[in-house]
Amino acid sequence: MMKNIKLVFKLNIFLVVVFLIVTLTIGTLLSRILYEHNKHMIGEKASLLIETINSVRNYTNIQVTPEFLSRLETESLFLPQAVPSYSAREVFEDLRSNNKYDQFFFKEAALNPTNLRDKANPFETEIIKSFRQSSKLPDRDTSDLQQQGFRTVPGGYLYYIARPIIVNEESCLRCHGDPQNASKSQIATYGKDNGFGWHLNEVVGAEIISIPASQVVKKAQKLRWLVIGIVIGFLLVAILLLNLFLKFLITDPINKMSHLSKKLSIGDLDVEFEQKSNDEIGVLAASLNRLKVSMKIAMEMIQK
Repeated sequence: MMKNIKLVFKLNIFLVVVFLIVTLTIGTLLSRILYEHNKHMIGEKASLLIETINSVRNYTNIQVTPEFLSRLETESLFLPQAVPSYSAREVFEDLRSNNKYDQFFFKEAALNPTNLRDKANPFETEIIKSFRQSSKLPDRDTSDLQQQGFRTVPGGYLYYIARPIIVNEESCLRCHGDPQNASKSQIATYGKDNGFGWHLNEVVGAEIISIPASQVVKKAQKLRWLVIGIVIGFLLVAILLLNLFLKFLITDPINKMSHLSKKLSIGDLDVEFEQKSNDEIGVLAASLNRLKVSMKIAMEMIQK
């Protein structure tokens, strides 16, 4: 079948195959590059937010909580402002009141929280369990535990960063160890059933920040298709120019020489093969002209 196809069509079939391979390769590489770029860009924004929130927690723990300790024993109801996680959550909720950040989310999720609003959902529970398993490895430094990535939610894509919450101070067990040691105001507000039984160096939860990534992903997809479209355009122009090059410099001269060769084969010795260049086509024309001269001499010898 291929024997009956003209050279131009064979070349175009080859170019189309190469064109498809190049387009697929560029699309795959570009998707990966844009994915990593977006992941890095969004990750930096999420990391900055979570570090800011941790600064709020540290400030509350160092400068605010000590001022409330005496009042926790005398107040009838617990003062949540003394808890670093409460301060962090309230500061972030205030940030979310700005429409620009209303799709940002922060939560200190726990398997057994004091405040049930911090109860981990199934997604958060899996993260906490993975942190608990990793923290049990003898050669694993718990300070480097972190999870991050994209997840799909009904509203689109979110990029999240999760870090473990570890009981690393004995003072934490006063409120989360034995209920008998907890303040009366804490028991009066939250009861004895939630937020107790924690142990030192145990992973009890995870702080998780999620930021919207749908717009970034859409922009990356538009950029990918734009680049692929530009590449396709250049390749099509290249194929067109190559076909024009083949037509005027190769196929047309070859077709013309083929037509003249047919005339020569039936005895028309007046044909002239034009030699306009010294390339392969010119060499072929010169060879055919020499063949014509040789045939003419042979015919004259036969006539004599």
